[in-house]
Amino acid sequence: MDYSTLKYTVSDRVLTLTLNRPQQLNAFTVTMANELVHAFERASEDDAVGVVVVTGEGRAFCAGMDLSVGGNVFGLDESQQPTLEDLHKRLDDPTIIDGVRDTGGRVTLAIYDCKKPVIAAINGPAVGIGITMTLAMDIRLASEKARMGFVFGRLGIVLEACSSWFLPRIVGMAKALDWVYSADIFDAQEALVGGLVKSVHAQDELLEAAYAIARPLAQRSPVANALARRMLYRNSAYAHPLDAHRVDSLAVFYTSQGDGREGVRAFLEKRDARFTTRASSDMPSFYEDWLARDGK
Repeated sequence: MDYSTLKYTVSDRVLTLTLNRPQQLNAFTVTMANELVHAFERASEDDAVGVVVVTGEGRAFCAGMDLSVGGNVFGLDESQQPTLEDLHKRLDDPTIIDGVRDTGGRVTLAIYDCKKPVIAAINGPAVGIGITMTLAMDIRLASEKARMGFVFGRLGIVLEACSSWFLPRIVGMAKALDWVYSADIFDAQEALVGGLVKSVHAQDELLEAAYAIARPLAQRSPVANALARRMLYRNSAYAHPLDAHRVDSLAVFYTSQGDGREGVRAFLEKRDARFTTRASSDMPSFYEDWLARDGK
């Protein structure tokens, strides 16, 4: 599929997903939201993809929502009067999807549901949705030229893209409140000190640093990667470790008979493992029941 706001390029099992509206500093639109949802759903089932790296074309990562469009700039249908019950009972109703649901949230949920590890290479300004979309990504690297900000308070709106769930888990509640209340723009070094990004790099070294993480990860067991990613996010939110133990037990039981057997053999024979499972078709039998039981 061709995208109008993205580039989707796969090499050596690494998908580089590039936000591609450089003349608008890759400002976010409803079209970009829909294309990102499609791209992450596609990558999740694409067996040629082992890891996803997300970056921006040109000098920005994403300058936030494109505020130049007419009408409701967030693409919402102001003729509706939605209730919390609607969001529980009619979440997947097209009128709710298109007219009520936060577009950034639909993107971050697609990233959360992706079976592949996701790395953000934040190459420049990333404000509003430009930074909140990265919170559902597993590793964030930043260019020394990156500038970030949870600027919603300046616009009289609230944080979105499920960031009220992700941000405190990443940086702690105190830092999350500080950044959201201040609505200030901060640099990559502050993001590093605050725990938002893993590392800061020279502009021309950022993507290679991301690929240095992505390439070996892309060669590991796709099923084990998918399970580990989902287990860390979901199990850490359980009320008791026994709930995690149930899932861990099944995950170890099934992976030990699949790629795990090859991994042990390769370790003993002092060679690289040759993993053969596919995340698209070889997830263990308990996986879908686990997602359904917890309401996904």
